[in-house]
Amino acid sequence: MVKTGIDVLQKQQFAPLKGLACGLFTNLAACDANFTPTYRILTESDRVQMRALFAPEHGFAGSAPEGAHIAHDTDVRTGLPVHSLYGSSLKPTPEMLTGLDAIICDIQDVGVRYYTFTWTLTYILEAAGQEGIRVIILDRPNPLGGEVRGAPLDLKFSSLVGRFPVPTRHGMTIGELAGMINAQWNPHPAALTVIPCEGWQHDLIWDQTGLGWVAPSPNMPRFQTAQHYPGSCLIEGTILSEGRGTTLPFQITGAPFVDGFATADALNALAFRGVRFQPHYFQPTAGKWAGMRCGGVQVHLLDAAVYDPLEVWLGVIATLRDLYPSHFAWLPPHNDTYHFDRLIGSDQPRMQIERGETFAAISAGWADFVKDFHTQRGPYLLYP
Repeated sequence: MVKTGIDVLQKQQFAPLKGLACGLFTNLAACDANFTPTYRILTESDRVQMRALFAPEHGFAGSAPEGAHIAHDTDVRTGLPVHSLYGSSLKPTPEMLTGLDAIICDIQDVGVRYYTFTWTLTYILEAAGQEGIRVIILDRPNPLGGEVRGAPLDLKFSSLVGRFPVPTRHGMTIGELAGMINAQWNPHPAALTVIPCEGWQHDLIWDQTGLGWVAPSPNMPRFQTAQHYPGSCLIEGTILSEGRGTTLPFQITGAPFVDGFATADALNALAFRGVRFQPHYFQPTAGKWAGMRCGGVQVHLLDAAVYDPLEVWLGVIATLRDLYPSHFAWLPPHNDTYHFDRLIGSDQPRMQIERGETFAAISAGWADFVKDFHTQRGPYLLYP
């Protein structure tokens, strides 16, 4: 079984933390092989001097809804301050860092650019570099493995769902990606240490690691959710439900105006590789269309080796737009930018879908960007 950074740190008897007053950026999904949260391991060890906790989107407990601002708090078990990095500030302030020698980071990424945890970590790297504080990352496997795929990011669309130009699937662990970002895009590079996993390599996906899946956020309940996520997250940028408030987030989509049978037939006729579409009806308890009966489809993953989630889910969006032109809509712009554009990394794919262009046309040029990124990331890889 693969050993994560926290397992390796325990084997090292916490030696890298000796003499350091530490903060910890984490949530309760980050745990060791015995499902003991890293937070508990570090706060209960007499070898570690814990001084503060830092929480990402969804909060320290990992239970808050997507996009909900998280308030600062005090941990009732330890009395430590819990500084929110998804509320009034995205970046640790000098006051939050007072008295710290290092920030330990243990957070499970899903290997997709849209996921906010990585970008919160980039703000930690910037603040730590400015204040002369070390950053120590306890690394974790990339659930999707090391394959690099997907769309580039135009920096005009930089946000907390993608700050720097990496592909939709970057194929790096959070430790590897942090090393690259710290060296290439951090104006004040931090002193960075990564405690690597043992036994992981880039050709392993999650279900080959021997590790149990612990949902890193409320709507990432299973590994298969993460496999769909590089494409299905784009549904967020439309008025269609992405399955929040159901037991199948990011595996279904629909709306009250959708005929599930007609939609499944239209999508199955497109013969996408590795998936099959089933008519699906659901009533979300939260999120879009909460409390309303929706028609739609469930996307069943049959062969991950040939499945391209971006091609499939962009096809889903285009098909539903064609089937229901008087109902389909993009989410309205916020600060003059469509959320769909922030996710995909450009405004071009949205406009190409509106013109009825094919996925081949939409993705033209992506392969060159992916090839360049594959070379660019080389010096920062920690695993074979």
